Amino acid sequence: MVQANIHPLVQSLYRNTSYQFWLLQLVGWFGLALISFLSLTLWYDQQEFNYIAHTLLQSLLGILVAWPLRPLFHYLWDMRPSARLINTALGVLVCSGVWTVLRISTFMALTDEQGLWSDFGGWLFGSIFIFSCWAAFYYGIKYYQLLQEEHETLLKVAAENKEEQLKRSKAETVAHEAQLKMLRYQLNPHFLFNTLNAISALVQTKDTDRANRMIVQLSDFLRYSLDNDPIQRVSLNEELKALKLYLNIEQTRFGSRLELEFDVTAAAEAVKIPSLILQPLAENAIKYGIAPMEQGGKITVLARLDGDFLELEMIDTGKGLALSNAQTTSEGVGLRNTKDRLQTFYGDDYSFMLEDAGVQGTRVYMRLPLEKQVI
Repeated sequence: MVQANIHPLVQSLYRNTSYQFWLLQLVGWFGLALISFLSLTLWYDQQEFNYIAHTLLQSLLGILVAWPLRPLFHYLWDMRPSARLINTALGVLVCSGVWTVLRISTFMALTDEQGLWSDFGGWLFGSIFIFSCWAAFYYGIKYYQLLQEEHETLLKVAAENKEEQLKRSKAETVAHEAQLKMLRYQLNPHFLFNTLNAISALVQTKDTDRANRMIVQLSDFLRYSLDNDPIQRVSLNEELKALKLYLNIEQTRFGSRLELEFDVTAAAEAVKIPSLILQPLAENAIKYGIAPMEQGGKITVLARLDGDFLELEMIDTGKGLALSNAQTTSEGVGLRNTKDRLQTFYGDDYSFMLEDAGVQGTRVYMRLPLEKQVI
């Protein structure tokens, strides 16, 4: 990310360890030559060319002597820490000894000073210190590069995991939407089949006015059904309008045998709920409760708020659960799909109850959480 703004030459140096090694070799050893010149050559007033030449020459010799340490340390890298430490110390001692011999020999050859071998220990100590710093610097860079590689690997794995999570989340969302659409569109053919049968019966009895009225009502209901996305929620007020469109069709079928009553608070009308969640409940109540009753019955819809929940009730005065085996042993497509859709929308954060409504009839009770407002 940061490297995208770096010059290509710098990037190649950053990635090529050989370039890095020789660059640091040159900078380090000639930096040592500069320090030696400032702290020794000038301090001891040895400004003749021979002394300056020796200062530069010992750095060049240091580069050559230190060069074998790189493959050696590379070989030692995979050893146990104790073995690596011992072999590193031996390598440092050997290189320090060789460099010390070369330094003293070239110094005596370039200058008139002799008898420096007696001070071999002092020269060797300085050499050991320099090569120990060289080894420490090498391993420090090696560990830093290792940490950088691990960090880049972790970032890459994290990015891949994030991408995989996004793909999985997208797949789950698509599956979720597909499930909702499947459940929603299973309702319409079931209802359409019953309505077309009713229209067919009216046509056969030559009751064209009622048949035409049902066709218009059916058209209005299907238009509402298809215009609303089953993934989205609608206000309870809109849902009640759709329910009334459906019940108007059923009232055309049943006439005075079907009575309707709505008791909905103003606050509840604005609550968002899944579209067409009430229609299959009304269809179930009519099919299993009211239709079998010669005198018909009444459907009452109630809605109110209770804290952060919307309470919905649909009560019919039909046969009731005790007398309707079809409703208890086989809930039918409508109720099953309603429960499945509620589960998909709300998870376990909802209530759905089907029970007898007193002496006669059936009560469906739903308690749905209010849609959270995003601020």
